[in-house]
Amino acid sequence: MEQAMEKIRTRVSLEEHDVKDVHSTDFPGTYQGYDDSWNQKKFEKNFKIDVKRLTDSEMEFDMIGIDTAIANAFRRILLSEVPTVAVEKVFIYNNTSIIQDEVLAHRLGLIPICADPRLFEYRTEDQEEPTEMDTIEFQLKVRCMKNTHAPKDATDPDELFKDHKVLTKHMKWIPIGNQADLYGKNAFRPVHDDILIAKLRPGQEIDCRVHCVKGIGKDHAKFSPVATASYRLLPEIKLVKTVEGDLAELLQTCFSSGVIEVEESNGVKRARVADARRDMCSRNVFRHEELKDCITLTRVRDHFIFSVESTGVLPPDVLVTEAIKVLMSKCRAFVTEMHEQRSK
Repeated sequence: MEQAMEKIRTRVSLEEHDVKDVHSTDFPGTYQGYDDSWNQKKFEKNFKIDVKRLTDSEMEFDMIGIDTAIANAFRRILLSEVPTVAVEKVFIYNNTSIIQDEVLAHRLGLIPICADPRLFEYRTEDQEEPTEMDTIEFQLKVRCMKNTHAPKDATDPDELFKDHKVLTKHMKWIPIGNQADLYGKNAFRPVHDDILIAKLRPGQEIDCRVHCVKGIGKDHAKFSPVATASYRLLPEIKLVKTVEGDLAELLQTCFSSGVIEVEESNGVKRARVADARRDMCSRNVFRHEELKDCITLTRVRDHFIFSVESTGVLPPDVLVTEAIKVLMSKCRAFVTEMHEQRSK
């Protein structure tokens, strides 16, 4: 009985037609005989962050020992409350391309800008003129011309025309005030130089200036610092029966590559669980009557596998750190408000 209760408290069970024990149980009084009250020392002992992979743009880490609500709070903060710098206003002086002004402005707004938002302040609504502390300005001025040295039989636009592709490399930073002295001559730029903004033909031109400001994703998606921020529970796979021969190879095909390995000993093929972490929990194994009783699929309730992919504005580890700071500030504000309510 205790073993079954422990499974309900700590695991989510994947069965053939449903998923069981998905409700949260991390609060006191749910199960008799278990002390589920929150304790800081117990939390600090059980809580753990284990970084599995870290590159310039991607990060995968395990967050262990927390409730789903806290894990989801990190995900939502990464998506919508970690600030970045993005194009807010576009001043178009000339646009003779086939792209309408509003579409051009929208495309410019979605270009990720390589600028540390921690260096800037939020711009207020009543503020008219941009300053060096709240705005970054870029100029985009491109005119397409015929290539007079192109071969006579050329058909490729890259050979026929000059500057027929308007790319982010054409965006030139125009320092405001003393920004050049504060940050250097080449401090701010688009994250990638080869993002296509528009295509031109001879005689067509785009001439505009853009103002970039600090903002957060819940105001507009262009301020979101991540391409993806997601998590999943750690899969757990157990073989309750020995699976041998052709069934072992069949079992291997039911899972993602690397989850099940087939080993041969004394001429007998036998399946074993190699790396359950790779499993995407498709439950294909339950399609086979001869295999469905040989295996149990669960997920560890308090073990979250996070995947964070940055747009390139900030490294992913910095984004996670900033998300933690945002959550901490929310907690402090909540505690302060509680104390104020009690004092009234």
